[in-house]
Amino acid sequence: MRMNELSTTNKILTGFAVVLGFYILKELSFIFAPLMLAFILTLLFMPMMRRLLRRGLHRVLALSIVTSVVVLLGLGFAFVTKLSGRQIIDNQEAVFQKFDARLGHAVAPYAGTLGIELDNSKSVTRALLESKQVNEFIFGNFAQTLNSVQRTLTFLFLTLFFLVLLLTGSVNLEKLMGQTLFSTKTRSVKTYIAIEQSVVKFLEVKAFVSLLTGIAFGLIAWGMGISFPLFWGLLAFALNFVQMIGSVVVTVLAILFAFIELDSSTSVLFAALMFTATQLLLGSVLEPILMGKSFRINILAVLFMLMFWGYMWGIPGIILSIPITVIIKTLLEQFRSTRSLSRLLS
Repeated sequence: MRMNELSTTNKILTGFAVVLGFYILKELSFIFAPLMLAFILTLLFMPMMRRLLRRGLHRVLALSIVTSVVVLLGLGFAFVTKLSGRQIIDNQEAVFQKFDARLGHAVAPYAGTLGIELDNSKSVTRALLESKQVNEFIFGNFAQTLNSVQRTLTFLFLTLFFLVLLLTGSVNLEKLMGQTLFSTKTRSVKTYIAIEQSVVKFLEVKAFVSLLTGIAFGLIAWGMGISFPLFWGLLAFALNFVQMIGSVVVTVLAILFAFIELDSSTSVLFAALMFTATQLLLGSVLEPILMGKSFRINILAVLFMLMFWGYMWGIPGIILSIPITVIIKTLLEQFRSTRSLSRLLS
């Protein structure tokens, strides 16, 4: 067989292998998505694990401490969420009346056009919820909601399971890279450290910017007299981790709620400007400065990765898309033949 024919055959086989790999990633998303999240968490907490081991702690004790920190962070977030929920419950009556009044002006005139029959003796919100069409929609999707809850719990359990395996070294990704991608152990270790540093820096900056965004949203809501400032701060912090989409969603929701709550159009406009300016200042100015040139990813790459990993793994894929891109970009930088591809992401 001639060399050019052999080269063509290799390219075709490589193409088939890539397609097969993506097919497996999609079909086994219930395994690979939590595994990737666990890997990213491992990169974040592995420095702590190494410090504990260097101080002479037994591996089991060090693992217990790191795992406890992860669990406590999750419980802390859940506690703050609970406080936010309690705030909403304590003020639900006043907000419900304002929401019902706004809904009555916006929806009631068009209910007949939408085929929804409203009982005029009840509030607009209650009449909508008790209408035949809305009831059919809610209960028709009830089983799907239960499945989503079950998938979420399974995802979290598998993530914790893989995290323990990775932290204990039962799954040695550094060694795996050395066996598959690199010819020497030195390059494998160097690349693994580069990936770890890149992901840790990215997550640290993202967490810092998200925290500032959450505090700013909470303060704006509190200053403007918008109900549940703790909730809006928490929501802004959480959704800011979803690149681009999250910041747009929380800003639109906050503006809509301001429209419901605030009586003055000027106040609504000012709140909208404040929420939008916060996202632009922190997300478009401060975050790129803190990331530095080496971690900047262009907008087209971000959009493509969001769509691709969202298609592959759904919501977990959207959340993990940018950390995955950081890992891919760092890997591409390690090979001379792929550095041009890495520059395309910058």
